[in-house]
Amino acid sequence: MSQQHPAAPAPHSAAAAVADRRRDWWRDAVIYQVYPRSFADSNGDGMGDLEGVRSRLPYLRDLGVDAVWLSPFYASPQADAGYDVADYRAVDPMFGNLLDADALIRDAHDHGLRIIVDLVPNHSSDQHEWFKRALAEGPGSPLRERYHFRPGKGKNGELPPNDWESIFGGPAWTRVTEPDGTAGEWYLHLFAPEQPDFNWEHPAVGDEFRSILRFWLDMGVDGFRIDVAHGLVKADGLPDLGSHDQLKLLGNDAMPFFDQDGVHAIYRQWRHILDEYAGERIFVAEAWTPTVERTANYVRPDELHQAFNFQYLSTEWDAKELRTVIDCTLEAMRPVGAPATWVLSNHDVTRHATRFANPPGLGTQIRTAGDRALGLRRARAATLLMLALPGSAYIYQGEELGLPDVVDLPDEVRQDPAYFRGAGQDGFRDGCRVPIPWTRAGSSYGFGTGGSWLPQPETWADLSVEAQTGAPGSTLELYRAALAARRAEPDLGAGDTVQWLRAPEGVLTFRRGEFVCVANTTGEPVTTPAYGRVLLASGEVTEGDGATEVPADTTVWFTAA
Repeated sequence: MSQQHPAAPAPHSAAAAVADRRRDWWRDAVIYQVYPRSFADSNGDGMGDLEGVRSRLPYLRDLGVDAVWLSPFYASPQADAGYDVADYRAVDPMFGNLLDADALIRDAHDHGLRIIVDLVPNHSSDQHEWFKRALAEGPGSPLRERYHFRPGKGKNGELPPNDWESIFGGPAWTRVTEPDGTAGEWYLHLFAPEQPDFNWEHPAVGDEFRSILRFWLDMGVDGFRIDVAHGLVKADGLPDLGSHDQLKLLGNDAMPFFDQDGVHAIYRQWRHILDEYAGERIFVAEAWTPTVERTANYVRPDELHQAFNFQYLSTEWDAKELRTVIDCTLEAMRPVGAPATWVLSNHDVTRHATRFANPPGLGTQIRTAGDRALGLRRARAATLLMLALPGSAYIYQGEELGLPDVVDLPDEVRQDPAYFRGAGQDGFRDGCRVPIPWTRAGSSYGFGTGGSWLPQPETWADLSVEAQTGAPGSTLELYRAALAARRAEPDLGAGDTVQWLRAPEGVLTFRRGEFVCVANTTGEPVTTPAYGRVLLASGEVTEGDGATEVPADTTVWFTAA
């Protein structure tokens, strides 16, 4: 890129020093997702920032996580909350600067935490220097070859080049006005029009991203979460899909713009770069694929290290369905030697405390609050089940507080770009992005001194970190206890198998060495054998006479040790 950048701070070796403590750390890591604009605000402007994250690192250390994944903080017009990147080597002023990023990475390592940053290689911002020059130089510009510019169909080029639809709604193509003022070519954007897709067939795109990887690796980051990892390569000729209800096919059918085999050559090149650096740096794929077997292709030994398990995230609170997904996941990951990953919430879906509060079958974006008490009870149980499974687990900021989605945000405060485009995603992702509460009082419950960019419910005072810290039975203390036990118990964490035990209908029971997990997904209490000492439970259990009564929607951990 032609932009001048401030000199990056000198590379440092703290990342390697941290990683040397434990080899293969990523195989059983608990990774905490921070959405920077909603985590902590250090300067009172209502928007979270890197210095705010840095100030809360002791909280994350004491929570017991291994690594922190930061959603994008790059220079961006914020058309899609930073997933429209204008400069991959600069920090957006709303979050701070490169020195703040360097200080955050160093402090995290001092606290024994690793830092994973988001990388957005499928598309840039329309304010990226390449794209601005491509528009200014007009048809035939070499810069246009780095994106997908095409002439339109129809007599005067008035129709899009193909029938692809944007994930955010509407056509996946926007027509540009050429420098001479005429209607001209179209460009592809699988998401918002402000997010033009890169053309990964052009060598300059690959060269640029290999350079970007090295820039942040030299800064000391411990890995990258790859946004839309399944989308970089498009089918030859950009063929029509032939459907006008394309969003319903996502994640279920093969798509000409997702999960093309060509993406794997890119990741094999990237893996060579990563392996040059000490400290076991890692790649994590956000890859929506039709099957978990297709997801496994991304984590073969010479490609990426982990891939999000969206099949698990979208599974209902149902023992039969959960067992099927667990078995399929472990079976698919075993041949490629990659750890399974487990996740319940993130910045793109309704929080699981709200999803589980509603009837099944409503998907991952839900507009109703449901039964709050039921949702929280199931969410706590689901968390203990997830943390008992072999592999790595992801926690989304605030879920350790039992936060529900904010489903009643006024229309005028919403910022999700999908909300403003018809026939796309539901556009209600703002509900899981509301800044989290730290204290009982204050203009934003301790988020910052100047309010918050999205309004917080009044009920959140009692859900704050301050209110829950040290409170017996609180969700925060449950997470702290679970993460401490997970780290201490030799039979938890890494692995690729579970031994299923006989259990009543609606109950999952499995053994891992001396450890046993019982998850009752039914609405009634069940009696199970006492598999040893109760190590932890998401609700109150009753023990006696060699049996244990497990309440409805409750998970129990037993240990024979």
